[in-house]
Amino acid sequence: MTLSATPTGIVRLTERTPQISGAEMVASLVPPPQFEDATFESYRADAAFPSQQNAKSTLMAFAGLGQPEARGGFLRRAKKGPAPRPGVYLDGGFGVGKTHLLAGTYHAMPVRRKYFGSFIEYTALVGALGYQNTVELFRGSDLLCIDEFELDDPGDTMVMTRLLGELVASGTRLAATSNTPPNALGEGRFAAQDFLREIHAMAASFETIRIDGTDYRHRQLDGHAAALSSAEYEAAIADAGTRGVVSDDGFADLVAHLATVHPSRYIRLIDGLSMVGLRDVAALTDQSAALRFVAFVDRVYDAQMPIRATGETLDLVFPDEMLAGGYRKKYLRAISRLVASTLD
Repeated sequence: MTLSATPTGIVRLTERTPQISGAEMVASLVPPPQFEDATFESYRADAAFPSQQNAKSTLMAFAGLGQPEARGGFLRRAKKGPAPRPGVYLDGGFGVGKTHLLAGTYHAMPVRRKYFGSFIEYTALVGALGYQNTVELFRGSDLLCIDEFELDDPGDTMVMTRLLGELVASGTRLAATSNTPPNALGEGRFAAQDFLREIHAMAASFETIRIDGTDYRHRQLDGHAAALSSAEYEAAIADAGTRGVVSDDGFADLVAHLATVHPSRYIRLIDGLSMVGLRDVAALTDQSAALRFVAFVDRVYDAQMPIRATGETLDLVFPDEMLAGGYRKKYLRAISRLVASTLD
């Protein structure tokens, strides 16, 4: 029997125009490679932050494993009192293990129909299939996991709250993560008061669990992302290209190309790659472009793909005025992931 050789070579992401069908989008609603084996047992709670262990215990109870802690537990039963809410919502900073716990919940629940995706993947699915078809697709599902619940657009707010409301009514349980508590979603981004009813309706479906802590990626990593000289970059790309498929693009060219590809397709943009190469990195000046780059970084990080770059260090691509705005937490998460990806 002849084994097929591993693909090798250098490609341009700017020459890729990936397509993805609704069926393929649904099939991809599973934890990303980084968390395909995530369990509660493999989650290392930081003893300095008891809320991490409390979150783990609460989610284990939500998944049907043991009982929550005596105080504040999600499924703690009393003879009298309000019924537990159908969803759990992990609120905390980046790098404290929210996605790990979400994936652990997904893997631990012995149910037949369960889905795991980012907020943007669900909204993209609605765009691809239509709202009613999406409702029918998920109706009767046992569990819906939503990673990085982010409301960058008021239309997404209304669509997702309506969708979740219909699914909860059909018996679906929800688990979500975000850097912002449900009642504060949208603050600093758009006129949240105009959508207060929708935001509050969504919050009513969730029991909020706060997780404190420091970014685990920076417990052993400090300083800036790594930037290579032109010679170092050429050598790194050439070497990696002999062992797998790597990309090699100008930073400005890639950022411009991202505007022509829906964020839900970014995962296909990097399909088959073993490394991402970026030349002449420079600070971003347009917020829409910056947010698209964040979504791209998320997909690269989820795939555990190293990045090699020249020019400005990638942790400095978001200028101070962006970091001071409503998307601050999103940019800081991307910076954390960029530092880790360039130092792999």
